[in-house]
Amino acid sequence: MLAFEVRVRSDQEDLATAALWECGTAGIESRAGTDGEVVLLAYFEGRAGVEGEIRAGLERIGGARLCPVPVPDVDWVARFREGFRSFHAGGFEIVPVWEVSGARPDRLVVDPGRAFGTGTHKTTRLCLAHLEALSAAGPLGRVLDVGTGTGLLALAAARQGALLAVGVDNDPEAIGSAAHHARLNAIDLHLILGDGARPFAARSFDLVLANLTAPLLLAQSDALAAVVRPGGTVVLSGLLVDDLDEVQAAFRALGPATPAIDGEWASLAVRVEKR
Repeated sequence: MLAFEVRVRSDQEDLATAALWECGTAGIESRAGTDGEVVLLAYFEGRAGVEGEIRAGLERIGGARLCPVPVPDVDWVARFREGFRSFHAGGFEIVPVWEVSGARPDRLVVDPGRAFGTGTHKTTRLCLAHLEALSAAGPLGRVLDVGTGTGLLALAAARQGALLAVGVDNDPEAIGSAAHHARLNAIDLHLILGDGARPFAARSFDLVLANLTAPLLLAQSDALAAVVRPGGTVVLSGLLVDDLDEVQAAFRALGPATPAIDGEWASLAVRVEKR
């Protein structure tokens, strides 16, 4: 684990937080600074080149200052759990496993700290809102969740009546976490270890959920487009508002796109026309 301190003006906090999440942070603590500044303490898994990625991500924020700092010796999962409370998103109550008092169709049980995607981040909430709207409009059919993480989006789709819910991730730990969450929620979830949408046959799904990052969405654009049936939908999330135009252009040939924005974050629901 690595830790970095980021100092920005208080009015730039949301933008800096969004940039850190896009760089793959495992968590952020916000502290009051001096002279109108805020101090963000961001944690990252140790990997080569991560500091350079963060600096590049912060370039758009004038005056942002980055400094590596020692990592406190704490139990990060326990610390995260201390601050996690039940909340509502996309028609669901998201409940930590230690607060469960009974099964309900509008409830999703999560075990915070096991992987990205416990519903707290705005990108996940945007996807849940799209799911809620799509399920209200008609049957979801066959659903693929690309970069499934904890499996939360695939589980939500299954709860909303998906004919088939499949989660795919290239991280074995994420697949293990998704399987764990499927058991917690007593949902039959199909899980695949693989590279995004590439392992799947063309036109295999009616709905594809891809809560990734802008660079990954662009790299996977052909594969994501290929697996959706005509008349289906691709939901793209994990985007900063500044990424919208580029990502929308990459998927424009599929059909009309409906954006949604929450602070610095954005998503697109692309309706796939006949091809």
